Amino acid sequence: MLADDDLGSHREAQAAQLPTSYYVAFEAIDADRNQELVIAERDGEVVGTLQLTFLPYLTYQGGWRAQIEAVRVASQYRNEGLGHELFVWAIARARARGCHLVQLTTDKRRHATRRFYEGLGFVASHEGMKLDLSVPN
Repeated sequence: MLADDDLGSHREAQAAQLPTSYYVAFEAIDADRNQELVIAERDGEVVGTLQLTFLPYLTYQGGWRAQIEAVRVASQYRNEGLGHELFVWAIARARARGCHLVQLTTDKRRHATRRFYEGLGFVASHEGMKLDLSVPN
């Protein structure tokens, strides 16, 4: 599912034998109690996924935030409310963990995705910046 869209198809591996880096990342995430990989199933089939990361901060009096990443819904199940259900669950999970904030990033080219997030109550309150370390400086 990570490669099943215009942007992901250019950055994710699609081979039957995935690179070892995927497995190493999975093991690191699985071993970290502040990381959760979530899947949605329908009749035993994986139809959606997301990664939920819990981040401690010194600001907000030592508060916790939840970061939602890698949200995907299988293409044949999009526009059926599954993404909404995943987010409702993730937000409730963040509340249960005592988080004061849920945050995410989205690629600026994903206009429909941004509207979806806004419909859930997310606001573009900050300007995010990234530094690509794979490019020589």
